[in-house]
Amino acid sequence: MDVIIDNLPAYWDGFLRTLFLAVVSGIIALVVGTLLAAARVSPVAALRGFSTLYVEIARNTPLTIVFFFCAVVLPRLGVTFQQFEPAAIIALSAYTSAFVAEAVRSGVNSVGIGQAEAARSIGMNFGQTLSLVVLPQAIRTVIPPLINILIALVKNSSIAGGFYVLELFGTGKQLANANGNAVMAVLFGIAFFYLLITVPLGLLANYVERKVAIAR
Repeated sequence: MDVIIDNLPAYWDGFLRTLFLAVVSGIIALVVGTLLAAARVSPVAALRGFSTLYVEIARNTPLTIVFFFCAVVLPRLGVTFQQFEPAAIIALSAYTSAFVAEAVRSGVNSVGIGQAEAARSIGMNFGQTLSLVVLPQAIRTVIPPLINILIALVKNSSIAGGFYVLELFGTGKQLANANGNAVMAVLFGIAFFYLLITVPLGLLANYVERKVAIAR
């Protein structure tokens, strides 16, 4: 275990970069995913079609391909990055937002149709009905699956390590190359720091799920 103690600063830097990728990408994915979910239940056919197409393509495309597109294709289209972190955030956000959209849409569909009809009967338009009546009820039920999606996002951020981002996985790769006789210890250290993020999120998801069940 000496290799872990000796390289704690490197582990910590990788942990902070992973946390940064997860937080920024998670916030963007939650916002974009909610907008996509709203588009999927909107009365405008063009919005429903665009959202459905985006979600289906993103959910069925390997994340590595999304990273490759952001790292290789976007620069050839004129979108250049000084460092790869912004491209990694774009890739993680674009991919995760599709799963957020499906989770939020399922929550919207779980709200009784009578709620929306009552809102329309007092003169609310679609936007007001969705934001003031339906979404507040839907969000409560989809918080646990959303947290699980964010846990998956944290683990998916490891792919950025294969594209020259020194997050936890990238740091582990460097340490494993430099300490070939202690690879298992290096990997144990990487797993420990991932668990520092994912275990609290999992406990939060379980707590919220119990609270929602009691509220019902």
